[in-house]
Amino acid sequence: MRSILACLAILAFAVTANAHSGGTDANGCHTNHKTGEYHCH
Repeated sequence: MRSILACLAILAFAVTANAHSGGTDANGCHTNHKTGEYHCH
């Protein structure tokens, strides 16, 4: 049962963790052109 819940949790994270376009600067940060938000990874 625990392994099923763990698999579901990993799958849920993988579905929601999608990337967006845009290169990063030397600090690993960039501006999201769709939202105008500057953030770091």
